[in-house]
Amino acid sequence: MTQPSILVCGTGIAGLACALGLSRSGLSVDLLGPRHVPSARAADDYHPRVYAISDASRALLDRLGAWRLIDARRITPVEAMEIHGDANGCLDLSAWQDARDALAWIVESGEIERALQQAVQVMGIAWHEDQFAGLITQDTGITVTTAQGRQWQPDLLVGADGARSPVRQAARIHHDYTPYGDMGVVAHLDIERPHQKRAYQWFTGDSVFALLPMPDTADGPQASLVWSLPEGRARDWLALDSQAQQAYLAAHAQSITGGRLGRLRLRTQPQGFPLTLERTAMVAPGVALVGDAAHRVHPLAGQGLNLGLGDVQAMMQVLQARESYRSPGDSRVLARYRRQRAEPVWAMGAVTHGLHRLFGTQCAPLAWARNQGMQVADRLPFLKRQLIRAAAGD
Repeated sequence: MTQPSILVCGTGIAGLACALGLSRSGLSVDLLGPRHVPSARAADDYHPRVYAISDASRALLDRLGAWRLIDARRITPVEAMEIHGDANGCLDLSAWQDARDALAWIVESGEIERALQQAVQVMGIAWHEDQFAGLITQDTGITVTTAQGRQWQPDLLVGADGARSPVRQAARIHHDYTPYGDMGVVAHLDIERPHQKRAYQWFTGDSVFALLPMPDTADGPQASLVWSLPEGRARDWLALDSQAQQAYLAAHAQSITGGRLGRLRLRTQPQGFPLTLERTAMVAPGVALVGDAAHRVHPLAGQGLNLGLGDVQAMMQVLQARESYRSPGDSRVLARYRRQRAEPVWAMGAVTHGLHRLFGTQCAPLAWARNQGMQVADRLPFLKRQLIRAAAGD
């Protein structure tokens, strides 16, 4: 069997994008993992998980040939965003403040996966429907074994296999794990008032309540809910029947949003996932991590997937710029990749963790200061432009 130069383990968004990017860079790439094809959805039926795609991520997906494969009717540009503190603080950001068409684009995870899978097929990338089983590291290189007994000796193994990454564990890459004790709950909602392509976020002290604009349906406008709240409360809510879940949402949403988008009704069954802050060393001999295998941050900034696609972009750049005599898995090449991602990953983790702690503290003077800070920031156009550019990945 011809040995791939690079073996990407993981067939989610990060793995598919990584395989596409490296293949388009002229490298020999194989994919290892299950082939899960997202089910086709009717016009008014949407995948439960959505992402806010930054300008930098949209540009990358476009270069990979995937963005144009997503049905434009299922993409919603975010033209403005309101961020509300737990008192009177409010920060209003608009795309026009930095001469942009949009702050971000809301896209279903399943639609992104479907487009990437089609692009992988067009590129003819070999896809092995098998599971990673083990890793042997020797002076001569690495050997990857699979559940079906296959063996590969790639120059580089990319771990894009999620937050519980077996590749990370097998490579013994250092992993810091900090649970927040919170859960993120997602669901699609029917909303009474048009969202006008505006996203909303409310910090309540012990939770973060966000509404993201979605395409209108035959029933009217809709939004995607991302609600980060204490794990106990989240599990209690998820355990209720559908009628009681709706009553719980209605009671809390009114007090949180002040009826900003009118009455909110559950369109889909809420789903929850634990929230953590995770960092890793990102590389080991012959191994590099991307996406959730490499890091996880609090979803309050909506930057988790964008951070993973930033890994893909950095890996493409580093491998393209390497000396001709160095293999993709050369230790110096991997060190460059780690250095290039160190600051963006640390900065995003620091910002989201800091905001979570800042708004989770109920000290009265601190509460006053953080809300006053939001009011001051809202009056500074230069600061707003910087915030918009940072969120866009510039």
